[in-house]
Amino acid sequence: MTIITNVGTVDRALRIAVGLGLIVATLLGLVGPWGWIGVVPLLTGAIKFCPLYRLARIRTDEH
Repeated sequence: MTIITNVGTVDRALRIAVGLGLIVATLLGLVGPWGWIGVVPLLTGAIKFCPLYRLARIRTDEH
């Protein structure tokens, strides 16, 4: 089984940081409900795969 990844280390760290930041800001009431969009970069960073990158044929991983 081949694991498909297209998100590199730096990209992954930024996605996770931004995602967590948005979620925490939402929980603290600093931003509105739109802050839950932080789930998207958090998940794409966690699984190292971004569907939009695949469509655009972008890879930031080491392959």
